[in-house]
Amino acid sequence: MSDVRAGFESLRHELHDPDLPVQGDWPGWLTGTLFRNGPAQFEVEDESYNHWFDGHAMLHAFRMDGERVAYRNRFVQSQSRTEALQEGRIVRSEFATDPCMSIFGRMMSVFNPTPTDNASINVARLDDQYVALTATPLPVAFDPETLDTLGVVDYDDEVHADMSTPHPHVEPGTGRTLTQMLSFGRQCRYKIGAIPAGTKRRELLATLDVDRPAYMHSFGMSEHYVILSEWPLVVNPTDLLLRGQPFIENFEWRPGRGTRFRVLRKADGAEVATLEADPAFGFHHVNAFERGGTVVCDIVTYPDASIIDALYLDRLRSDDPTPGTGTLRRYRLPLNGGAASSTVLSDERVELPRIHDEDATAQPYAYVYGIGSRRERQFSDQLLKIDVGTGSAQTWHEDGTHPGEPVFVPHPEGTAEDDGVVLSVVLDPAGEQSFFLVLDAASFDERARATVPHAIPFGFHGQFFE
Repeated sequence: MSDVRAGFESLRHELHDPDLPVQGDWPGWLTGTLFRNGPAQFEVEDESYNHWFDGHAMLHAFRMDGERVAYRNRFVQSQSRTEALQEGRIVRSEFATDPCMSIFGRMMSVFNPTPTDNASINVARLDDQYVALTATPLPVAFDPETLDTLGVVDYDDEVHADMSTPHPHVEPGTGRTLTQMLSFGRQCRYKIGAIPAGTKRRELLATLDVDRPAYMHSFGMSEHYVILSEWPLVVNPTDLLLRGQPFIENFEWRPGRGTRFRVLRKADGAEVATLEADPAFGFHHVNAFERGGTVVCDIVTYPDASIIDALYLDRLRSDDPTPGTGTLRRYRLPLNGGAASSTVLSDERVELPRIHDEDATAQPYAYVYGIGSRRERQFSDQLLKIDVGTGSAQTWHEDGTHPGEPVFVPHPEGTAEDDGVVLSVVLDPAGEQSFFLVLDAASFDERARATVPHAIPFGFHGQFFE
């Protein structure tokens, strides 16, 4: 068994465009850049962050041109990081870390909250800018060539939000970006915004009042609807102000509430159906599409929210880390109301799911790519390609290594849904390095790899841009 703790150790140095040694049959058509995002520094002097989600964000860029692969990595120079390094301590509250404050300091934070801009989860394109994203509505722009931080992006609107999903959807056909937001207050509100292509202006499609908001990391989108999954992990907004605990520790697991799916029509924001299901929890929606009078919604789920506790750094660095993978579950949501039904699509445990974004988004589809675990108590150690129709899976693994999120890139002349390649960054703890892996998406066989001269900590999400 390999030592996965190497994936949760800080990477402090930055490299600038070294060519990586390439092995194998590199696809000549694969030209563009894979940007990856994730935490890379887990302590400030003698203070440590608590959770995997809390570390300082670092961007990684793999530029591909012919058989040449160049690599660069840079920290996101957020205010959260800058203030911490200047003061030599953790300054801003993160997902599960709250800096030690005096009573006066806590009172001031109630009236003058400073949300984190530690954008460590995902990357996207907004208008003509490349941005790093986190769960606060503070996208941080970066230069796609140098990875230099350009600052927080100001939206051209007056929409208020305290949280925003790091998983926006680009709507097929229109090119507009749909995002899910949450505002806290005496009356909390879920909000769905649409950002027209070529703008930074959020237009509200829907607003829903809610007394105790649920923790929602992502949301679903079909052709005509958006789907909010209200897991029974909820918060009293007053607790966020007065309890003085890290953000996520204010949420409470209330399984008696069950799971509630709220289906909203894009055209007018109307809530067309609210459906109940058994209690569950999930980070990542996979895809959604319409079939007759039903919305089909695929999500990676867990029996409860204890997966959040399992991702604290002390647990991940222990001798018994979580596999970090869940169940691929299909929910069927009848638009005429009633109860939601669900089935498990595969026996394989999976996380960080991806699909063919261009062809499969909001449509019936065949394949999900993700990370998986071959052993019950082994942190993710394989890549998966799951056929959602049959539940069968193709796998790739190499003993002692741990792959990250797979990103599908279509062949420019491809016709089949799986005609292309899958890209992943794989940690090799024994070699104290990582490598950039290219798999043929159809056969799931390795085509090529490029070795990085250092170990890249486990990250979250990335995007490929031509």
